[in-house]
Amino acid sequence: FTDIVGVSSRIRESVMVAERMAKSDSSVLIIGESGTGKEVFAQSIHNASARSKRNFVALNCAAIPEHLLESELFGYEEGAFTGARKGGKIGYFELAHQGTIFLDEIGEMPLALQSKLLRVLEEKTVTRIGSAKLIDIDVRVIAATNKNLLELVEAKEFREDLYYRINVLPLDIPPLRERKEDIPFLMDVFMAAMGKEMTFSDEASKRLHSHCWKGNIRELKNVIEYLESLGKLRIEAGDLPASVFTVPVQR
Repeated sequence: FTDIVGVSSRIRESVMVAERMAKSDSSVLIIGESGTGKEVFAQSIHNASARSKRNFVALNCAAIPEHLLESELFGYEEGAFTGARKGGKIGYFELAHQGTIFLDEIGEMPLALQSKLLRVLEEKTVTRIGSAKLIDIDVRVIAATNKNLLELVEAKEFREDLYYRINVLPLDIPPLRERKEDIPFLMDVFMAAMGKEMTFSDEASKRLHSHCWKGNIRELKNVIEYLESLGKLRIEAGDLPASVFTVPVQR
């Protein structure tokens, strides 16, 4: 949790709640906008848990094509389908045995696969594609989403029973616009990581603080990388990226 930067009451409260959750073995659902650091929290919960000596396996459900997601999660046997690897492949759940599996963007998981995931969580067994053998697993699940899963449940796009299965310990991560007092600390961390120390004019600092930061911490890091590439030690308002800070012209 020491990697989570910030002094604001919102972020410190989230860290305090997450530290308590680390002592449990129940499923965690991390809720937050894109770029708020959900995976950092998930990794921290794992590292502070009794499972810290075992694997932390992360999977972005939105980044893998639907037809490959099942084989990535549960594995497959040799010859299970065209293009299957010789000797088969172990799935993410088996890889995370006695450790933690992090299912990022779980709201993007197809409905058909949600049913199989629910069965795995309830029965604590997986079956590789092309096999009838049940494999026992002991895995803690941490899921994350930037969507309102209850709205997806109402729209019949997310299984209600799976929602309540993963939402045992809900953790809310605040967006950067609700913790703007942390911006200077985050900037210092990013500059230190790049080995570059920059100072900012009053106007530049004012604009950085007043920006809405829709991309959250990831957007702030991108801005600091851009400014570092300018090779300047003092940043003026005019140096800030126009795509982020230019006020739209009213027509």
